[in-house]
Amino acid sequence: MCGACGNPAAPGHWAEAGAQRGGSRLRALFHRMSVLQRALKPYGFSVHADGLIPQIQLIGPGGVRVMVNNMTELWAEVERIQGFPADPLAPRAPLD
Repeated sequence: MCGACGNPAAPGHWAEAGAQRGGSRLRALFHRMSVLQRALKPYGFSVHADGLIPQIQLIGPGGVRVMVNNMTELWAEVERIQGFPADPLAPRAPLD
């Protein structure tokens, strides 16, 4: 358990396999955040993760902030906040 925030350590994201040495885990995290920023922008959302805590901060329209543990929770929260399904693989984003 983390002494600073009280959260248990996250087991890691599957995309981090093999990236446990040096700063490669953080590089992988920041790359995922960059990809998520681009995918969430058309929905009016952004994300933040600094690598210090295991969660991802989802920032929605109007400043709504929610902490999520994984991508499944992230997309569920996007849909809950906006009130309709989000399809990050759709050929055209809804707010374009």
